[in-house]
Amino acid sequence: MDEKNLVKILKAVANKNRFFILKCLYRNKELSVGDLAEMIDSPFRSVSKDLGILRRAELVQFRNFNLNRYYSINITKFPKELFHFLVEQWNG
Repeated sequence: MDEKNLVKILKAVANKNRFFILKCLYRNKELSVGDLAEMIDSPFRSVSKDLGILRRAELVQFRNFNLNRYYSINITKFPKELFHFLVEQWNG
């Protein structure tokens, strides 16, 4: 991984709301924007913006179902070392 991508990933994870979004997705596997907004007690628009940042950093992926978009952690692109570190924090 090049330095530019690493910085983008670290910036994405360093935000409190985005950290909580990843934690919720880890625990629930897949959630809609509305579900995430309710879980982290943050406005829908703010969560949507944070998901866009996580998506550009390739940390989350989505699928459309009916009128909803469901997000999940993008395991194939998430740096393994960072993922394992975060899982230890979430399970600790």
